[in-house]
Amino acid sequence: MNHELARTATTAASPSSATESASASTGWWRDAVIYQVYVRSFADSDGDGIGDLRGITGRLPYLAELGVDAVWLTPFYASPQADGGYDVADYRAVDPLFGDLQDADDLVRAAHELGLRVIVDIVPNHTSDRHEWFERALKEGPGSALRELYHFRPGKDVDGKGSDGSGGELPPNDWESVFGGPAWTRTTNPDGTPGDWYLHLFAPEQPDLNWEHPEVHAEFEAVLRFWLDLGVDGFRIDVAHGMVKAPGLPDIGHRKQVELIGAQVLPFFDQDGVHEIHRSWRKILDSYPGERIAVAEASTPNPGRLARYVRPDELHQAFNFHFLKCPWDPARMREIIDASLAATVSVGAPTTWVLSNHDVIRHPTRYGGGAQGLARARAAALLMLALPGSTYVYQGEELGLPEVSDLPDEARQDPAFFRSTGQEGLRDGCRVPLPWTADGDSYGFGPAGSWLPQPASWGSLSVEAQTGDPGSTLELYRTALALRRELPGLGDGRMEWLPGPDGVLVFSRPGLVCVFNTTSQEVQLPTPGRLLLASATTVEAEDTVPIPADSCTWWAI
Repeated sequence: MNHELARTATTAASPSSATESASASTGWWRDAVIYQVYVRSFADSDGDGIGDLRGITGRLPYLAELGVDAVWLTPFYASPQADGGYDVADYRAVDPLFGDLQDADDLVRAAHELGLRVIVDIVPNHTSDRHEWFERALKEGPGSALRELYHFRPGKDVDGKGSDGSGGELPPNDWESVFGGPAWTRTTNPDGTPGDWYLHLFAPEQPDLNWEHPEVHAEFEAVLRFWLDLGVDGFRIDVAHGMVKAPGLPDIGHRKQVELIGAQVLPFFDQDGVHEIHRSWRKILDSYPGERIAVAEASTPNPGRLARYVRPDELHQAFNFHFLKCPWDPARMREIIDASLAATVSVGAPTTWVLSNHDVIRHPTRYGGGAQGLARARAAALLMLALPGSTYVYQGEELGLPEVSDLPDEARQDPAFFRSTGQEGLRDGCRVPLPWTADGDSYGFGPAGSWLPQPASWGSLSVEAQTGDPGSTLELYRTALALRRELPGLGDGRMEWLPGPDGVLVFSRPGLVCVFNTTSQEVQLPTPGRLLLASATTVEAEDTVPIPADSCTWWAI
């Protein structure tokens, strides 16, 4: 990379040009770069150590200059925060931790002025146990009409043959929570006697809703309209694959559930009934001006089933977890890229690509950690940004942040950490607040400290330290995003695989060749064209060119 390319990145991503691009676009999501903000860890405006909406608003110019097209915000709704806000008590209120409704309105307006779209999380699979519906259902006891909005069931007797009303000591079925342990918690009746059980595929504080009930449908349609009326540009649908359960809530069987998630259709995931819900939501989105979109967080057994979520009358995008979970293996990467593209092309939808998010170990660490992990992460970023479709960037990946693996137990807040089985509770490590400055109590995150401790080494990884350094990961992202906007062949469109040595993936886009070397050795290739960008130092040559180990290069043709 050179200074000229870095300057090009800043110019191309200026607020004025971003605004023009957004206003002139159609089907903007098909090749958009969407930046995920984990709200509590992005920027703190009031000094309580927790990120908030005003903090995000103040940092929006950074995102516009980075060159992204939209911002996705994790939940900021009223919540007891049992699972980082994914336990919602009031879908129409902002939690005081993060501000108020005026702050949300201000953020959306400021983003639009900078040419950035705003996507917010919606959490329809479950509510908080502090939601008015659930609190009243418990208070009113058996027979309450509100219990029909959730999954309350009598337990089984100790002999496992089903409850006759005198026992019910065992859960209604063998389902396990994604966070570990049973997916059922037993209630206590108002008179103090043991009561029915309720379903929670996640934490006990997150009871699952019953989407067979029309009132649940009506409530969420109203919630969508509330935020669309405020001006948001779309929704990321949490657990979009889990809202409908198989009739009768059947047992899974003797195999451990954790071995099956993502491997086959389960009685609580990827049921066909979810698609009718998504079709009804698409009609609402289409009734608003400005190309509002919905993005599915959907874990499916294969890309073919994922494509069902993005059929023309359903959602606009679906997260590609198959790509995210792919190991550093060129054959597997190519296989997943091909399968992903084939599946989405079959329904006329764009493919999405993502390397990290708030639920997984950061990819520099997954790819080996240290210098090797960072080199591979930089290379994977260029690979991702050269593929057809839309990409997601998780906050801090543009800084090359590694996973924080040595957090003290007393600092952890991930509910999976406190469950006895099934999970290691590592999600806190990817949620450590961002470093903005090279020094200070919280490296510029806020006026005071941060809710999770930041490593002492993060000052050198901060936005301030990396800005203007042509070899930094931040400037690599800025330049790549600028080139992605300038080159008409990138984003949505066709690609073609080209021959390459073992361990090297080579493909062409209109006007561009991408060379991705996954090996630990430098390889020699015929010079593909004019060097545009490289994740590692590359010497341009007339006939042949050395491609560094664990690197990716872009070439103009």
